[in-house]
Amino acid sequence: MTRARMGSALAVTVLLLPFGGYGLARAGLVPDGTPIALGLLSLIAGGVLLPALCEERAPFRHSSSHLIARTLTGERSVDLNRITTVRLLTTFSYGSAYRTLLVRDADGVALGITTERSRRKLRRAIEKADANAARGAAGPRVSRAARAHLGLAPGRGLVGHTVLALLVLTVSASLYVVVVLRLGGR
Repeated sequence: MTRARMGSALAVTVLLLPFGGYGLARAGLVPDGTPIALGLLSLIAGGVLLPALCEERAPFRHSSSHLIARTLTGERSVDLNRITTVRLLTTFSYGSAYRTLLVRDADGVALGITTERSRRKLRRAIEKADANAARGAAGPRVSRAARAHLGLAPGRGLVGHTVLALLVLTVSASLYVVVVLRLGGR
């Protein structure tokens, strides 16, 4: 199992802790409110940990065809000549939207692009791939929101993406809290 998959498995395990607490509470091994406490802590930890697993951190290096950066799960190197998908992930904190471009190459390596320098390299790689695709080569799948964030398409896709991301985050966090409260008997 790769470090990235292990990191993701850890984050998902953290989010599932309230269900384990529920089982222990039903067995009488811990107090009844344990799933609620575990759920609220898990929501905070999972909300911070999941988006940050693949984001680039300093120090990072660039070559003519690779982006190499440290992440929470170790160093990752994405081959810009073999990009398969580019998506935009949007998270929110303190009234601001934070955007990460999730790039995956043909080897399955994923890297979250957050710096301007890396965005410029990615933009040039996508423009080059689009030019090759016009000649018949298969190009990467780049979401409309990612293209808008990179300045390769009109910004209309970015507004819809942001609203949808906020809606999904709000609904999923609310449902998680409701389930945890139900597990805790409230």
